[in-house]
Amino acid sequence: MAEITHRRVFNIAAPIVLSNATVPILGAVDTGVVGQLGQAAPIGAVGIGAVILASLYWIFGFLRMGTTGLVAQSAGEGDRGEVSAGLMRALIIAVLAGLALIVLQYPLFSLAFQIAPASPEVEQLARDYLGLRIWGAPATISLYAFTGWLIALERTRAVLVLQLWMNGLNVALDLWFVLGLGLGVKGVAAATLIAEWSGVLLALWLAREAFAGGLWRAGAIFDRARLTQMARVNTDIMIRSVLLQGSFTAFLFLGAGQGDAKLAANQVLLQFLGITAYALDGFAFAAESLVGQAVGARSPTRLRRAAVVSSQWGVGGAALLGLVFLLAGPAIIDTMTTAPEVRETARQYLPWLAVAPLIGIASWMFDGIFIGATLTREMRNAMLASVAVYVAALAILLPAFGNHGLWAALMVLNATRGLTMARLYPRAEAKAATSSW
Repeated sequence: MAEITHRRVFNIAAPIVLSNATVPILGAVDTGVVGQLGQAAPIGAVGIGAVILASLYWIFGFLRMGTTGLVAQSAGEGDRGEVSAGLMRALIIAVLAGLALIVLQYPLFSLAFQIAPASPEVEQLARDYLGLRIWGAPATISLYAFTGWLIALERTRAVLVLQLWMNGLNVALDLWFVLGLGLGVKGVAAATLIAEWSGVLLALWLAREAFAGGLWRAGAIFDRARLTQMARVNTDIMIRSVLLQGSFTAFLFLGAGQGDAKLAANQVLLQFLGITAYALDGFAFAAESLVGQAVGARSPTRLRRAAVVSSQWGVGGAALLGLVFLLAGPAIIDTMTTAPEVRETARQYLPWLAVAPLIGIASWMFDGIFIGATLTREMRNAMLASVAVYVAALAILLPAFGNHGLWAALMVLNATRGLTMARLYPRAEAKAATSSW
């Protein structure tokens, strides 16, 4: 197998960073084109519709991570049949999940609007948007599987091509359907729907070797042991993700109790964490792929090398981001809000964001390492322990220090995640030494 070098890690990570950079651009265009209609309701409808679908699709995000870990291990073992079968299993789950969302769309959307009610005009426009977009559910969830498979095989340039194609087509169709044909909110939905299904067609071509020559038949798709392993891995990842999302939701809700200015400032500063995730995801993905391959090859030495080299890039990126936030943070804040009170308040808490990348990098990199090694039970348990510490930190720090205490508790959460997984890391090397898969 090829040597694990810094160049190899960079070659895996860089396309992911570039791919992530296109995501906020699409959201801005969606908002911008409906904003040209001169009415508030279409903007709100697209916004709330996109949030509802993102929340539903997020549930199935485990397919991306689980597929990467399992397929990378099969690749490291040299089992080409199982590499193909791993994709097939993920696609079966994705299609079934997408069809289930289509069938259940009416009760799901009704529940969403009960939780987050909108004006009759906005709700009707949002329903029009959702009624079209939901037909892309099998495509969107399938793309999680394709992306995880491509990352497992270090084909992140293909992921970048896929993202650029989908987002580029989506933007072009947005402009044509909304500004050219005057289709309004339905035009935005139709543009995304077409882009999603075209993305699946491109992904099928990019992953064509998985379907060629009947390789997938060599790895029995419905092998009971493999299906059990896949179910366990994906369930653990889903539980971990729900706990993590719940922690951030609690942060937002508790921030609301600090006053409008602090709530708005927290929302602005959370975008810094989003930037951090987009920028550093690539190095965690590199760890997933290379660690998974090392487990498949039964090489603890390669696993350690993959963990160290990818983490060195992650730490370097985190330090650079922290410096950027410290020096350019005020200017970034000013571009996000024009409200003087919010700007001033956000500056008070900016130091937390300057240290956040360095505090959080261990947890993010260990996530990648543990996903690659499919130590998902350990990752889940580390998250459970960290959330317990987070709750205790909130109970102590929030009453004593207000919003500073809230940010400190969030740092405690990430630091605890890193420390707990660091303690469990030897299990990854042990698995590489003994794994039969």
